[in-house]
Amino acid sequence: MKFSYQWLSDLTPGLSAVPAELERLITMKTAECEGVEAVEGDWIIEIDNKSLTHRPDLWGHYGMAREVAAITGGRLRDPVDLALLPEGAPAVRAEIADHVLCPRYSALVFESVRVGLSPAWLQTRLEHIGLNPINNIVDVTNFVLAELPQPMHAFDADKLTGNTIFVRTAHAGERLAALNGETYTLSTSDLVIADGAGAIALAGVIGGAQSAISESTKRIVLESANFQAASVRLTSARHKLRTDASMRFEKSLDPENTVRGIARAIELFRQVCAGIRTVGAVTDNRAVFPAASGIVLPVDFASRKLGKEVSQEEIVRILAALGFGVEQSSGGPLKVTVPTWRATKDISAKADLVEEIGRMIGYAEITPKPPFVASIVPPANPMRAYLRRVRAQLAAQGFTEVHNYSFLNEAELRRFGFDVAEHLGVRNPIAAELTHLRRSLLPGIFKNIAGNLRNFSEFRLFEIGNEIHPGHDGELPDERTHAVTAIYGAHADEQDFFELKRVVECVFPSARLSATTALAYEHPTRTAAILWHGAAIGRLFALHPRLLQQEGIEGRAVLLDVDLKIAQELAASHGVTYQPLRKYPTSGFDLSAVAGLRTPVSDIQDEVTRLAGSDLASVEFVRQYVGPPLSSGQKSVSYHLEVGALDRTLTAEEVASIRNGIVQGMREAGFEIRGVE
Repeated sequence: MKFSYQWLSDLTPGLSAVPAELERLITMKTAECEGVEAVEGDWIIEIDNKSLTHRPDLWGHYGMAREVAAITGGRLRDPVDLALLPEGAPAVRAEIADHVLCPRYSALVFESVRVGLSPAWLQTRLEHIGLNPINNIVDVTNFVLAELPQPMHAFDADKLTGNTIFVRTAHAGERLAALNGETYTLSTSDLVIADGAGAIALAGVIGGAQSAISESTKRIVLESANFQAASVRLTSARHKLRTDASMRFEKSLDPENTVRGIARAIELFRQVCAGIRTVGAVTDNRAVFPAASGIVLPVDFASRKLGKEVSQEEIVRILAALGFGVEQSSGGPLKVTVPTWRATKDISAKADLVEEIGRMIGYAEITPKPPFVASIVPPANPMRAYLRRVRAQLAAQGFTEVHNYSFLNEAELRRFGFDVAEHLGVRNPIAAELTHLRRSLLPGIFKNIAGNLRNFSEFRLFEIGNEIHPGHDGELPDERTHAVTAIYGAHADEQDFFELKRVVECVFPSARLSATTALAYEHPTRTAAILWHGAAIGRLFALHPRLLQQEGIEGRAVLLDVDLKIAQELAASHGVTYQPLRKYPTSGFDLSAVAGLRTPVSDIQDEVTRLAGSDLASVEFVRQYVGPPLSSGQKSVSYHLEVGALDRTLTAEEVASIRNGIVQGMREAGFEIRGVE
């Protein structure tokens, strides 16, 4: 945004003629200065618009001049003479349908208008700050916009229908031919300015071509209004139309500025349009605004927050220079009245006032000091540390972490056979279809599988997140931390099930699988419950082929779903038992046991481990075989065992005794032993 140094000088008499000093002050105190360039005896200061987002008063030269005067200790000259406003009955009426959308609408009629080129000084001022001169009437409205700042618009009075200006929302399908040559189809959310025949302007954004000022214009209606910032912003975005007026309105301009804008325009019109006269008084339709209550500011609060001792006199001087009203009381806090141009969406609390004081003093004048607050180490969070370890272990096994929304649609719930009624609904969903909170991470992982198929034929994924279950008896929802992992392969076989079982044993040492009834989305014969330290912590399963086929997914997916809250509690209570390294060599042998196809492998391994006793160093699954010469319905499961003592080397006879004891015990337990090597 561009500011003219000469313009600022007119508003702050006595300002130093050294623009470098002004640039330094603005850079330090107000906003980020992008550059200063000389233009025909003037200096143009360009400031990043984002620095002024919360300061609508700084979108005009008068507001910036107030800042400069406060910084330099200079005098501020008000360019507005309210005595110029005519008295009597208004020549035009204004009706506002909704004072929330339009808090204030002011207008004044002028006659004996002569439209022509503006004088050179006016054209030059506008050109220096990037505004194009059009004619003397429009240029005056742009001048006031850039100075106060108050957007204004002039209608050709003879092109209006009736004697009343209506501020209302547009009718469905209503159209407006705008000044930029485009025709816009309006919605009922758009605020318009209308006469008796229809819309003549898009409020706060752009005027209509039908009532535009032309060389034949003899009478005008000068509009000076205030519109709700959000309404203007939404209309501007809806029609992809951003103007100098809309950029200012969407910052929440001061409603008190509308009549001031008209008074300033009267003076300027008399300079650029000889013979122009006002007709009637100013029409002023406005909402009733509550009186400002003021902000109580203790002096010690300001000093404490800034970290620098500031006297009451200095605080009063700074706030008064910025236009704040200050009431002092002996020994008591200050009562500060916020000026209207800072009360829209800027200053509302005593902390805001401290910020004003601090920036005027200069933050460079405040010595940085650490806060005098004891540093207290927060309580340890065992769950966070545990989740970090689980993530690291899964990543080490080749899994990639994913993150999904906690919201699901009904189709995703029904795909897994979940009851929609048992899920919490979302009152204000981020997307129309994401209507429920998840009670399982499985639907999200399933979407990840389907999405990754476009690029990969095999992959490993995991997610750690919260399931959200409804609370009981009016209590808050219960959030349960789960981990879900998935191994997918386009040409996978049953070995992926055992691979994920291996991962389970890495993350949860000594965990074992137990037979369980498959759920609707689980493979009927490849499903198991996971037991750890005697408690069920989750499930290991292959997805049901039907579920994959419905989505056109080929291959196999094996998943793990673990309740990490239970797992963390078990890990904390059991810990890790230290075992010294063996000093003496062990002896190994293989053993194959024949059992029924539906006999869990874990049962066979548990029996082998029990029979081997304390001398068992390790037992490792080797293979499973089905086929001749075994009978139908049988399988052979092979293990490799290592046995040895901690205090000596076992003799061949002792090893043979252990081996024979295992064989004998397995036969007594009902297992056939095919071979021992």
